[in-house]
Amino acid sequence: MAAKRSRSKLSFLKSKPSRKRKKGTWQNTILNAVIGGFSLLVLVFIYSFSQRTSADRVTIPTLTQTPPKLAAEAYEENPILDIEVEVLNGCGEQGIAARMSDFLRTHQIDVVRSENANSFDYTRTQVISRNENVEALKKVAGSLGFDIRDKSRVRIEPTSDADVDVTVIVGKDFNSISPVVEYLKTLF
Repeated sequence: MAAKRSRSKLSFLKSKPSRKRKKGTWQNTILNAVIGGFSLLVLVFIYSFSQRTSADRVTIPTLTQTPPKLAAEAYEENPILDIEVEVLNGCGEQGIAARMSDFLRTHQIDVVRSENANSFDYTRTQVISRNENVEALKKVAGSLGFDIRDKSRVRIEPTSDADVDVTVIVGKDFNSISPVVEYLKTLF
């Protein structure tokens, strides 16, 4: 009888699981599959990250900077002549006095002032000497390509209260002055 009882206990264990238990098993299986998929995704991410961080890195060369030049060194390379010039906008085009100043500076001429003229009715660009410094007048007129004997463009009008050697009044013909046109092409 003891054997029968033990068999009956075993038969209880061998009985078929109920439907409720089966449903829970499928849910657990699906949940385990999802967790396994996410685990695999995390492992792939970790592997990819470790490969990127441990790969040979490309070194970027650093540029060696040259120390800035002293004012004396810059002057020796491109000396400014002892010519003080004012540039006046006589044509009305915005910014032309500043561009003409930059042009003259490329010819080692010291432009001390750049502003509007008393009117915008100047048809021709003019170079006016304000003192007896004829060499200054020749240099400025020459940089613009003007003949010093051209009285319509180059004038001598000395004044005692002038603080510059030469006055350049930019006229509406600035686009026909070939050195200026060439310079302006390099800006744009």
